[in-house]
Amino acid sequence: MTTTEATAVPLDARLDLVPTKPGVYLMKDASGRVIYVGKANSLRHRLANYFSGAAPKGGPKVEAMVSHVRDFDFVVCASEFEALLLECNLIKRHQPHYNILLKDDREYPYIRVTLHEEYPRVLKAFRIGEDRAEGARYYGPYLGGPLYEALEALRTIFPMKTCRREFPRDIGKERPCLNYHMGRCIAPCLGSVSAAEYRAVIEDICRFLEGRTDTILQGLQEAMENAAAEQRYESAAVYRDRIAALARILGRQKAVLGRDVDKDAIGFARNGTECCVRKLEVRAGRLVGEGTFFLPDDGSPDEDVLAAFLAQHYPDAPAVPPEVLVPFLPAGPEDAQALLAGLRGARSALRVPQRGDDRGLAAMAAENAAAALHRRAVMHGHGEEAVKAALDDLAALLALDAAPYRVEAFDVSNTGADDKAASMVVFLDGKPDRTAYRLFRIAAEGRDDRASIQEAVSRRLGRRGDAEFGGAPDLILMDGGIGQVEAARAAMAERGWDVPVAGMVKDDRHRTRGLVLPDGRTVELDLRALEARGQLPDDPAERERRMRLLRLLTAVQDEAHRFAQKYNRKLLSKRTKRFTLEGIGGIGPSRRRALLAAFGTLKAVSEADLGALSAVEGMTEKAAAAVFAHFHPQAAATPAPAPAPAAVPAAAPAATGKDGAA
Repeated sequence: MTTTEATAVPLDARLDLVPTKPGVYLMKDASGRVIYVGKANSLRHRLANYFSGAAPKGGPKVEAMVSHVRDFDFVVCASEFEALLLECNLIKRHQPHYNILLKDDREYPYIRVTLHEEYPRVLKAFRIGEDRAEGARYYGPYLGGPLYEALEALRTIFPMKTCRREFPRDIGKERPCLNYHMGRCIAPCLGSVSAAEYRAVIEDICRFLEGRTDTILQGLQEAMENAAAEQRYESAAVYRDRIAALARILGRQKAVLGRDVDKDAIGFARNGTECCVRKLEVRAGRLVGEGTFFLPDDGSPDEDVLAAFLAQHYPDAPAVPPEVLVPFLPAGPEDAQALLAGLRGARSALRVPQRGDDRGLAAMAAENAAAALHRRAVMHGHGEEAVKAALDDLAALLALDAAPYRVEAFDVSNTGADDKAASMVVFLDGKPDRTAYRLFRIAAEGRDDRASIQEAVSRRLGRRGDAEFGGAPDLILMDGGIGQVEAARAAMAERGWDVPVAGMVKDDRHRTRGLVLPDGRTVELDLRALEARGQLPDDPAERERRMRLLRLLTAVQDEAHRFAQKYNRKLLSKRTKRFTLEGIGGIGPSRRRALLAAFGTLKAVSEADLGALSAVEGMTEKAAAAVFAHFHPQAAATPAPAPAPAAVPAAAPAATGKDGAA
């Protein structure tokens, strides 16, 4: 490493000492702490961009970083690939403030396989540990349910030890446990199983977690046949049960691609507080695993966040596939692709899918990322203390006597002037109480959100004292600005209630950004927006206060919006079915209801044949033909083939007899 000279020398004056070679640079503040790590194909040129005197490229975040730089170090690397790996390692070591960092989150645990041990273990881990450098493997991170499902599957299929005994220390000290007699462990504690034989079981587990199940199934099949041929029928039965368990798991794995390929699909979502990356792992055309990752939403462009994820995740990933599907290309796509290829030791392509199965897989990953981010916001992954502190902050801003326990939030969703719905979601002590959620179908005419809000709040307050609606709210939050707040206050005036009310406003990217007070003032909570305007608070405690309040309001506002949209889509679907069927000649409300009751969905009605439609109670042949013609216009328009003319019989003798005629 080349170290800079005394910090008294201006930074730009030292650039002549920096080589024009690839490498990694470390920016330091006045205390010597590393605040940013970056890589460059030419160290001198990259550093010159920061210290040339011109405004650095990259926006307010880069400007803020440069303003704190008092020193820098650099490391010259032999190649760009070496620089990529070193940058990743240094970011993990120093956790620099101005780098985008993958969060070490205990909410999403890993499966840890201690391959560096003589007798490896399979354990749950809450973070990737230092033993990975020694050979341990980490799979995940998993959501809680899938993690336990995966562990249970491993214990059912593979004869792995689950006890706390340490080998080889405890070999022969105790009798084997019940799992051995049930065929669920090969009992290395007996001393008759070598470390190599036990490791073979663990390596099969790793193949299973990586989605390479074909060789496992083939090995179990051969073992069962050999045991049966040798008349070891109990052993054959154990293998049979393992094969059945593996087959059940493979049956549940969704075949998302119609071809035998390996690839990852990356989904991305952000909400102003955090970014979520969801990785779906496809092996041999089947969805075999997923990982959920979070990064802070510091305002960096989507492309930069994705590049940071790829660089920090894949060096720790158990496998790099030949192709990675992404929602958009990351910043520096050539660097990211070179990193993946270098880690894999062969070509690994980044691709934004445009059509077909890959497009559907990418959409699935994006939907999963949005759902995981929403779940995290609603369930408050930042801890009970942070939630309680946010409620106290809310009380202070609104001059409440105490932190609000019951918070009700309202949102309106409409499609045109016909399908309007309002949602009321309830948070008790900062946590969603879904049993208390309510939906209102809005009767107000037109697309007047204020009138819709006033109607919804008025109807809710009209149910005060109703046990079905629960207790009185301590605070009402509106999805919107001062107009929505005033509409809610008007509804309260009508009903003779006085409940504190405030609004939640979003930015131009539809992300929560601030709290609207009853007097019309907006408290800006988005630190990125404050920083861009030069209004970022100097006090770290004040910045943390605004951030935790933003997390709470984001969770409330997103939940209210989700619930209103869900009901609105339901209304739209019902109206679509009604208009589609009742627009057919001979079909009125009664026959529409009969058709939907008989077939269940509009799609099933459209696929029914003429006989099935005619069999529905209340349907006539004419009405059934009209429905069939509506959904199958080509078939209905094609005339039926004319019957073939009858053959002219040859001359025959005149018929005779009682009923005969000549």
